[in-house]
Amino acid sequence: MNRLYDMEPRVMDDDMLKLAVGEQGPREEAGQLAKQEGILFKDVVSLQLDFQNILRIDNLWQFESLQKLQLDNNIIEKIEGLENLTRLVWLDLSFNNIEAIEGLDTLVNLEDLSLFNNRISKIDSLDALVKLQVLSLGNNHIGNMMNIIYLRRFKALRTLSLSGNPVAEDEDYKMFICAYLPDLVYLDFRRLDDHMKELAEMKHQYSIDELKHRENLMQARLEDEQARREELEEHKAAFVEQLNGTFLFDSMYAEDVEGSKLSHLPGVGELLEAYKDKFVIICLNIFEYGLKQQEKRKAELDTFMECVQEAIQENQEQGKLKIAKFEEKHLLSLNAIREESELSSIETKIVEYSEDITELFNVLMTLEMQLVEQLEETINMFERNIIDLVGLFVENVQSLMAQCRDLENHHHEKLLEIAINILEKIVKGEMDEDLPDDVRSLFVDKDTIVNAVGASHDIHLLKIDNREDELVTRVNSWYTHLLDKIHKDEIMRNRKRVKEINQYVDHVQSELDSLECGDLLD
Repeated sequence: MNRLYDMEPRVMDDDMLKLAVGEQGPREEAGQLAKQEGILFKDVVSLQLDFQNILRIDNLWQFESLQKLQLDNNIIEKIEGLENLTRLVWLDLSFNNIEAIEGLDTLVNLEDLSLFNNRISKIDSLDALVKLQVLSLGNNHIGNMMNIIYLRRFKALRTLSLSGNPVAEDEDYKMFICAYLPDLVYLDFRRLDDHMKELAEMKHQYSIDELKHRENLMQARLEDEQARREELEEHKAAFVEQLNGTFLFDSMYAEDVEGSKLSHLPGVGELLEAYKDKFVIICLNIFEYGLKQQEKRKAELDTFMECVQEAIQENQEQGKLKIAKFEEKHLLSLNAIREESELSSIETKIVEYSEDITELFNVLMTLEMQLVEQLEETINMFERNIIDLVGLFVENVQSLMAQCRDLENHHHEKLLEIAINILEKIVKGEMDEDLPDDVRSLFVDKDTIVNAVGASHDIHLLKIDNREDELVTRVNSWYTHLLDKIHKDEIMRNRKRVKEINQYVDHVQSELDSLECGDLLD
């Protein structure tokens, strides 16, 4: 399978790509124009680079519109450099020296892949190719029949070629593929008949049923994981993720060494459970309130976007009516000027028509200014509403977080009281319960135990403060970026519209200017 050429291995550089694009470009007048002005790589949809003795795939990052890429009959050893070709539908890498399938993770639109006549021994790393319909892997080194099972995940796969591989020599080869890939239509360039599929299904029924059971379990797990991820994203969008349970409370004790020791004190276990129950209730209140507020913010944003789109659409319709009326008159005016024989009359009509153009410009610009004012008022109203919603949300969350701090302060006081009482019992020799050595070491004196309780308290307060700060910072950042984007989008819309108006008016003015009096009189 190793292909050797007399010529030296080549690199995919700009010169090679420009030459290929030029040779494969449009012919006749369009082709001549393209050669004069140059063809942008980003606009190319098909590229043929076969028989070029290419050793390494490179410099294709600009071909963002490419749909078909032909790299067959080269000496390529590794699949790479294709990550920007996300629109690629057809890829031919046949007759190369490729040993592993890789580098295809971004080609989510690929439908047809040929790796015929390479050195591939394993079918894998194709997971991203969810639209794959045709896969050619003939004349490779694939010898494990279990590789076929991997292809079951490609629900659109209809054509498969594996002839010329060790696996194709297995006497059960065709039956196995028919059984495990029941939706396949063509195998090794021949259509699979329904009778063979039925026989294959009967032969492998037990194994297939067992495999389907495992696949269903795996699919259920994947769906659960996806649902959890989507739910987490919703909670993050509301800024209250992981507040619907014990996460914050548990995180307070995760790094609290002293608190862990103190939990072994008599009476602290019950105190801790009561504290945890109350703390989690407040966290749930924050969580549920956050979701409700997120719905309000979303509704406010949706209403705003609808208002903006309605205003723009209404304004555009008015502009179209003005332009339609103008163009009716436009054709009549141009014809009238062309048919006029008197120079003075021509000049008069040209002046009149110039005034019509100026009037159209003023009308369109007035409409745009009215829209700008209307949208500015709408944006300002939305800005006030969203700031009020965010302000209320932050205020109420801070109030609930203050309740968490109050609970922590109360727990701290009770814990300190228990610790001091135990210290007094130890000093008096009245302590009946045995304490672990690391816990007893805290009761050297009053300062030591007070410091231990205080250190635990400080860690808990810091966790609560950090979670509150994180929430407030993120929600403020969200609305700041949102409003900034809305203002920038409106500026860009306005500039684009003004440019469109000027271009249109310049166009009709140039038509008028092209009517030179001398030419008309001739």
